[in-house]
Amino acid sequence: MIPSHDAPLNGVYAAALCPLDAHGRHLDEAALANHLDTLASVDGIAGLLINGHAGENFALSRDDKRRVLDIAHEVCGDRSIIVAGVNSEDSFEAQAHTDDAKAAGADLTLLFPPYSWALSTDLATVVNHHQIANANAHLPMMLYQAGVGTGAMAYTADMLSALVKLPEVVAIKEGSWETARYEANRRLVKAAAPHVAVMASGDEHLFTCFAIGTEGSVVSLAAVVPELVVALYRALQERNLAEAQRLNEHVYPLAKAIYGTAPGSHANARLKACLHLLGKFPHACARPPIPTLTAAETAQLDQALSFALSFELAIDHDRSDS
Repeated sequence: MIPSHDAPLNGVYAAALCPLDAHGRHLDEAALANHLDTLASVDGIAGLLINGHAGENFALSRDDKRRVLDIAHEVCGDRSIIVAGVNSEDSFEAQAHTDDAKAAGADLTLLFPPYSWALSTDLATVVNHHQIANANAHLPMMLYQAGVGTGAMAYTADMLSALVKLPEVVAIKEGSWETARYEANRRLVKAAAPHVAVMASGDEHLFTCFAIGTEGSVVSLAAVVPELVVALYRALQERNLAEAQRLNEHVYPLAKAIYGTAPGSHANARLKACLHLLGKFPHACARPPIPTLTAAETAQLDQALSFALSFELAIDHDRSDS
C-alpha cells in the first residue's frame, strides 16, 4: 500500500527471495510468508520487490509468480509497498504478467529489460515494450537500469530520457553497478523528470550511491540484513559520515561475498544460503540449473554474514549504556 504522505515512495525496499523445497522445484509457501512478514516488520523497510531477479523471476512459472504475489499481498499488502517484478522476452507475455500483478494487489510494477536486448536493441523497441506491458494495468511503473556489463540491456541516455517521461513512470531501480554511471544517470533523470525517484541498487556500492544522493534503495542485501541496510541509508540521509563509514565496514564484505565473487550467476544461491544459515529458510536451494554451494563457499558466507550482523551488537550495547 502506497502511503499518502509526501514522497511516499522514498525509503529502503527489500528485494525478496523465493524459498523452494529441498529439490528447488516447488515453492515453500510457509517459509515465503514468514520471510515476507519478517521483512515487512523491520522499521525502515518501506516496501518489498516481489519476483525480482533475487526472487528468481527468470526461472519461475507464471503460476508460481502469481502465487508469490498473492502471498505477499495477503501477508503484508496493508503495510508495505508491493513492487511486482516483470521479466519477459515477449511484450504480450509481459502484459499478462503485469495484469496478474494488478489483480494480485501490487502497488507498482518493475519491468526488467529482456535478456535478448544484451545483443542489440533500439529506442523504439524499448519504449514499445514498456507501453505494451502496462497497456491494460496502468500501474505506476518502476524502470530498471541494468548494469554497465549487460550490453544493450543498459539503457542509453536517450532511452532513459524517453522512458522517464512516460506518464506512469514514478521511479527507477538504478543498477548500473558503477558509481560514475549511477551519478550521471541520476543527474539525467532529475533534469528530465524531477518527480521520478532514483533508487540505488548496487549492493557493492551502497555507501557511495547513498552519499551521491538517492530517494531510496531496492536491494536484495536488505532481504538478508535489513536493519544494517536501513541504518546505512539513514546515516547518510542524516549526513552522519562517520557512522555511515562504520556501518559500511560491515556491509561491504558481505556484499562482495555475495555479488563480487565469481560466478555472478550464483548470487541468488548465496543469498539463500545466508537465509538458511540464519535459520529463516529450511533449504538453501536455488532453481536448477544453479547448483548447491560448496561447503567452503558457505563457510565464507557464514563468516561475512556474522561480521555484518555484529553491527547490531555494537548498537544494542551503546543503547544499553545510554
